[in-house]
Amino acid sequence: MWFPRLASDRVLRARPSDAPFVIAARTGSTELIHCLNPAAEQAGLHRGMRMADARSFCPDLLSQPADLPRDTRFLRGLRRWAERFCPWVGFEGTDGLVLDITGSAHLWGGEAALLADMRARLARANIDVRLGAAGTRGAAWALAHFAPQDTAEDGLLALPVAALRLAPEIVTGLQRLGLRSIGDLTASPRAPLARRFGPDLLLRLDQALGAQPEPVTPEAEPPQFSTRLTFPEPIGLEADVMAATERLLAPLCAKLAAQDMGARRLCLTLRRVDQASQQVELRLAAAMREPTRILPLFQRGVAEVDAGFGIDQIRLEAVQTEPLPVQQIGPQVASPDRLADLITRIGTRIGLENIQRFLPADSHIPERSFLIAPAAFSEAQGGFHAPRPRPIRLFPPEPIHASGAQPPARFRWRRMTLTTARATGPERITPEWWLPDDNWRSGLRDYWKIDTREGRRLWLFYTPQNPGWFVQGEFA
Repeated sequence: MWFPRLASDRVLRARPSDAPFVIAARTGSTELIHCLNPAAEQAGLHRGMRMADARSFCPDLLSQPADLPRDTRFLRGLRRWAERFCPWVGFEGTDGLVLDITGSAHLWGGEAALLADMRARLARANIDVRLGAAGTRGAAWALAHFAPQDTAEDGLLALPVAALRLAPEIVTGLQRLGLRSIGDLTASPRAPLARRFGPDLLLRLDQALGAQPEPVTPEAEPPQFSTRLTFPEPIGLEADVMAATERLLAPLCAKLAAQDMGARRLCLTLRRVDQASQQVELRLAAAMREPTRILPLFQRGVAEVDAGFGIDQIRLEAVQTEPLPVQQIGPQVASPDRLADLITRIGTRIGLENIQRFLPADSHIPERSFLIAPAAFSEAQGGFHAPRPRPIRLFPPEPIHASGAQPPARFRWRRMTLTTARATGPERITPEWWLPDDNWRSGLRDYWKIDTREGRRLWLFYTPQNPGWFVQGEFA
């Protein structure tokens, strides 16, 4: 199965368009066409063409930058889908799949019916595919890439030598000798070809003709991080359930450690004797795989379980995992992450999303200089580098009665009469014109730090273009 338009089909499935469309990839300082749809081909574009030339040929061209990781994930999804036809499915490069349908074709009524079903299902999904079926992997690849649709394996000898998956320089050398088809190669002496082009040429030829084996290696299934325990007699006490959970955690964490992974979400399924089941879900603030740290976190959820007439089976599964490689630690490094444990304990009561932290944002506007994100799903960052101290409390600007560009000696704010003891400033902040913000449409602001004799330390600003004074924050 060869997907000649894998990248463009992935994008157009989400945003269909009949206009010429290409995927652009940057090579050095040049942007080239990586993939394109049929409309772009009809406009005279081709792979490897420079985007500057392509836009001159086709002014209404639509484009999007290449995203190779997403293309890989899309191909992995197609591989899982292709397992409906046979259990042996592997990758063929970055845009193809190889299937060993030996013993599976009769379930679909033969190879022709199997290929027709593949083609019809992919056509309904708007995915272009070229199929080739042969007795060898090399012959199937050649038929899919170079032969017309539904070409039989007998037509292999008429295909060009490039169908043998050879390097471009070998293909050019063979063509200069007049060897343009696979049939020409089979009729030529092997020894001179091997001396001139090396063993790869004859190896690919033998693999295509079946003289050399080329097995299909299926993609390994991802590891399943789950353990199960069945009891000869039902249990119902909280202590018994916690003891069983402890027994399940040890092998589960061992599996995670073997794969350098850590659990972020665990699910404990308790099956009762009446076939009903209850689940205890544990969401962790950081990836963990230490049983001693994870076990106490299940206490609250297990205490709320209704055992009914008893529990006869317990299953523990790591539903969500993250890479957690082994790290070198020294004698002065604390081993457990106490902050992550604390966030997890509080999160089991009020929800992990409700425990939040401040993160720096790239903006000099006071209201936009920080972000609020869940602490369990974000990393603590530095980067709060304000040119001057910022107040600990910010609130919407509140007008005060004052005149002039200098801070007022006395002013009234929130029913309090305040006297200025010291004024520090000004700090001029201009608005970010590219962002719509009604609070900053009045233009630039001059900020002052005001220490009052009454003990209040306020953050005031003055708007020169529309004269007025406002209070926006208060220092500790």
